[in-house]
Amino acid sequence: QESPATLALYGIGQKPTDNFGRQCLLARRFCEAGVRYIQVTYGDNTANPAWDQHANLPKHADHARAVDKPIAGLLADLAQRGLLDDTIVWWGGEFGRTPYAEKNGTGRDHNPGGFTVWLAGGGVRPGMAFGETDEFGHLAVRDKVHMHDLHATLLHLLGLNHEKLTCRYDGREFRLTDVHGRVVNEIIA
Repeated sequence: QESPATLALYGIGQKPTDNFGRQCLLARRFCEAGVRYIQVTYGDNTANPAWDQHANLPKHADHARAVDKPIAGLLADLAQRGLLDDTIVWWGGEFGRTPYAEKNGTGRDHNPGGFTVWLAGGGVRPGMAFGETDEFGHLAVRDKVHMHDLHATLLHLLGLNHEKLTCRYDGREFRLTDVHGRVVNEIIA
């Protein structure tokens, strides 16, 4: 029941973007229906999945082509429907990639020391970058944001105090942000 313009916005019906575009469109529809948490995962069902290219770095271009238009479509569609103001979109993974090659220059290894995630909507300042890596893009060197900080900030944007949010496990109270985590106020609108 979506218009041809909406389908085109997400890249539905186009070879590289159809599958992920459908997932992003479904996410928007869930959002409209009031679903409070939606996760869309990009994968290619291979033994060396999607972004984890240790030996086939050119494959990243295929993955970027598959996700770029659907993500842009999702953000534009949420904005035009007035849903982006109270919806947080988080794009990222659990680590980045090294700036240097491995396996004879055909891939890149994991890099948890300096990588990028991005956020949109939901009270996040638009059009800004926060933090900086060294000149090689290898390690975060300025305005570092640990995952505990990112989680604390997201919980804050959702109206929850991460220092009071605990769960009981094995007879002990645990915080979702461990004993760390600070709200990164610099990225909040």
